[in-house]
Amino acid sequence: MLGNKDALATLAVKDLAAARSFYERTLGLRVVHVEGGEAITFQSGSTRVLVYRSQFAGTNRATAVNFMVGADLEAVVKGLKDRGVAFEHYDLPGATMQGDVHVFSDLKTAWFKDPDGNVISLMNR
Repeated sequence: MLGNKDALATLAVKDLAAARSFYERTLGLRVVHVEGGEAITFQSGSTRVLVYRSQFAGTNRATAVNFMVGADLEAVVKGLKDRGVAFEHYDLPGATMQGDVHVFSDLKTAWFKDPDGNVISLMNR
C-alpha cells in the first residue's frame, strides 16, 4: 500500500532559527518551504527533511535520520567537522574506529547531533 509512496524524515526542534541555520548553513540543505514559525522543509537529494517546533525536541536518543553519502563518507565527515560539527563515538560490538567513522566490515557510519540533540547518521550506502 505504501511501498511506492515517498516518506519524509521529520525532526522535532525547540529553536526553529537555530535549526534552520544548522540544516541550511552547516549541513547545506536547501529550504523549500517555511510554514510560518512552526516548521521548515529542506531538500536533501531527492528527499526532504521536515523540522518542526515541538516541546518534545531532543527526547529521542536513537538515530533520527540517515544520510546515504556513499563513497563520499570520509570527505563529508571532514567537511562537517571543518564547519564545527562534533561527531559521536560509540562503543559498539564489532565496530572499529577510523577517526570519527565506525567501521563494521563493509558498512561505515558516522553519527553527530543537531542543536536539539537529534542523532543524525552518515552512511556509506
